[in-house]
Amino acid sequence: MRKLGPLIKQTIDFNRTVDYYRAMRHKDENKSESIFNAAIQLITEHGLSETSMSKIAKKAGVSASTIYVYFENKEDMLNKLYLSIKKKMSLAVFYNYDDSISYQSAFEHALRQYINFVLTHKDEFLFIEQFSNSPLLHKLSQKEGIELFEPIFSLFEKGKSQNIFKKVDTNLLHMFMVYPAMAYAKEYFSGQTDSKQENFNEIIQMSWDAVKA
Repeated sequence: MRKLGPLIKQTIDFNRTVDYYRAMRHKDENKSESIFNAAIQLITEHGLSETSMSKIAKKAGVSASTIYVYFENKEDMLNKLYLSIKKKMSLAVFYNYDDSISYQSAFEHALRQYINFVLTHKDEFLFIEQFSNSPLLHKLSQKEGIELFEPIFSLFEKGKSQNIFKKVDTNLLHMFMVYPAMAYAKEYFSGQTDSKQENFNEIIQMSWDAVKA
């Protein structure tokens, strides 16, 4: 059999190495996702204080030592989980988002996407609600989470300069945009209201009326 030249052999070895690390990365991503899912389920069922790393590891099907390969401690894991959900949420909110359309249309699109995400991701929403009020939430994580929704803050800032939105603190505008939807989601998850399209439309209209100039 003809021997491979040194350059060809190096190329094959390199490609095998790349394939190996791609497979390992995919495996690692799956394992960290399993840990995240286990943490969300346990925390929404039992609360933050009652959820230990050992319980999360058992639920995720990994050893207690393995979980510390991915995270320094429980606090580190929770902050990374928080940002992971925030990123997923922002991708949903800004899917097909276009800030070149009217301010009201852009506002309504983002809010409708937010409502849809929250109502279809109950556990993630409830985790964010719980962890947002926890002293374990790092200021840096909170800041990074807010920055993921920069297009909305930018929309408010530009709209204020053109007298489209009330000239108040932009954080207040954001609160009046999402808080009614959050309250509605809590009512829905507790069985006190129904998921109806007309309700969504009314929430969006009322939120718009609250922030427009």
